[in-house]
Amino acid sequence: MRVRPGLPAVWRIRGLESMRRLRGIRGPQSIRWRLTLLYSGLFVVAGAVLLALTYALMFESGEQVSVTRPDVPPGAWGAGAPAVQGYVREQLVAQRSDQLHQLFVESGVALGIMAVASLVLGWLVAGRVLAPLRSMTGAVRRISADALHRRLAVAGPADELKDLADTFDDLLARLEGAFEAQRRFVANASHELRTPLTLQQAVIDVALADPGADAETLRAACLRVRAAGQEQERLIEALLTLARSQRGVPEREFVDLSVVAAELLPEGGPRVSAELSPAALVGDPQLIGRLVSNLVENAVRHNVPPGEGGWVSVWTGVVDGRASLRVVNSGPVVPGDQVGVLFEPFRRLGAERVRARDRAREGSGLGLSIVAAIAAAHGGVVEARARGEGGLWVEVVFPPPPPLPVPTLGAAPPDPRIGLNGLVLKRRTG
Repeated sequence: MRVRPGLPAVWRIRGLESMRRLRGIRGPQSIRWRLTLLYSGLFVVAGAVLLALTYALMFESGEQVSVTRPDVPPGAWGAGAPAVQGYVREQLVAQRSDQLHQLFVESGVALGIMAVASLVLGWLVAGRVLAPLRSMTGAVRRISADALHRRLAVAGPADELKDLADTFDDLLARLEGAFEAQRRFVANASHELRTPLTLQQAVIDVALADPGADAETLRAACLRVRAAGQEQERLIEALLTLARSQRGVPEREFVDLSVVAAELLPEGGPRVSAELSPAALVGDPQLIGRLVSNLVENAVRHNVPPGEGGWVSVWTGVVDGRASLRVVNSGPVVPGDQVGVLFEPFRRLGAERVRARDRAREGSGLGLSIVAAIAAAHGGVVEARARGEGGLWVEVVFPPPPPLPVPTLGAAPPDPRIGLNGLVLKRRTG
């Protein structure tokens, strides 16, 4: 708004405030008012159309006015019959016009009264319709991060509002599970990181409290502290890998599962049989390598004791155009209801945590959770089943890679590294 310099300052301030108030004026913000106006507007429009049609029909019927006396012969009218007919016709037309005008006025007044009534009825109907929404809003406001166990639990017919409430209840259930998993993850991570620190501090305190400690004793203490530090480093690296895989895959390249699996086959330990067929996918080579490594290491670690004929089977191939990796191993019997738990962070078969001396054998409890996160980041699916005779059957299926562009006649040959979606594909070599 432009204000002339000659105006008083008070007028300028009032003018600016008036403009702000005008700019702040908007339509009704309540959905109840909007529904009320919508109902009333539709009623008024329908009533006006009906009034116009009625008026048009009455007007057309009024134009067809005829004056006849079927029971009187035409000659009986005499010489003044045409004048009498004209006069009577004029009177009928005037009367019809007055009737139409009266009908229009009275119908308009009735329409106005019914418009006001429709506002009241629309307000009541909209309030009745929106009553479940108001109760749902109050229930949602009472739900917080510490009260995710509450549900809307809307009763009534299976309409759109109940579907909305049920969908929100499902969302709350998923959020409650996610919050609980996050709390459990933080608690377990804190415990796992605190244990090596406690061990390091205890070793150092024992070494310092021994006045007769020689170089060999101090060297052994340093080696134990170093081993605990390496364990911390492995755990932190696993946590970083898990966080990185959960953020998604920023860079994608051409990866062959058979080449990656051939590079990561274990040496020593249980007998390993591999059937590796080409299986192409597009993803992060480092994350795919970590997925294969975790599956193979998990199969080797959780196997039967040495000397009892343990084995590991690794298979790669294409199933319905989708690259697949399958790892099967012998080992202890896994309860069927515990298979899904193994893919949660810091969850191990049996006890939640293991003793420090078993930690190198049992691992950090993040291997399969990292596998699930990497597969989800690549759009893949992980399926695991417990074998009745012991061990685990795990298969990871990835989405098919994007097709390469078809070359056209007279055009330069396409770069085989570039897919339809512009991804740069790089083939890994052994």
